[in-house]
Amino acid sequence: MQRYTDERDPLTQDQIWLLQHPAVFTQGQGGRAEHLLDPGDIPVVQVDRGGQVTYHGPGQLIVYLLLDLRRRKLGIRPLVSLMEGSIVELLQGYGIESAPRADAPGVYVDKRKIASLGLRVRRGCSFHGLSLNVDMDLEPFSRINPCGHPGLKLTQLSELGAPTDLLLVGTDLVNILTRRLTSTGTC
Repeated sequence: MQRYTDERDPLTQDQIWLLQHPAVFTQGQGGRAEHLLDPGDIPVVQVDRGGQVTYHGPGQLIVYLLLDLRRRKLGIRPLVSLMEGSIVELLQGYGIESAPRADAPGVYVDKRKIASLGLRVRRGCSFHGLSLNVDMDLEPFSRINPCGHPGLKLTQLSELGAPTDLLLVGTDLVNILTRRLTSTGTC
């Protein structure tokens, strides 16, 4: 994703990548060590996205948005709102009420975080993106202050009666993201 961003030219197509990570804690650029409480045997990797520390692991959908924001005439805050709104729309389609929070980027269900956001912009292009908890082991989140918030509780689609097939959820989310990106008139 870094290489793709660095090698882009004005004609390079935007891409959205879907993936899972092996168990790993990622510490963002502004991350503080005191938010790593007890990582144990899970590696901690310093990354070049914004934000504090989070956990990624099997059963969590990762969506990287590799977008030329200048070409799209799209700012960072509008992109964050578009991402949050897309997740809210996805969850609403699954019968789950959710909302973003002004004080902490991401999407929440009954005060429990279900999706995290972390972006980086370089040369006018975004990379990194979002993570959505689908059907994973949430225990590692207890080893950190998720996103720098002590005591933050998390949830996932499997606890809420929603689909847990990562390909299905990923396809649904990409369809919403691309429709919203297209409807902003920025394509």
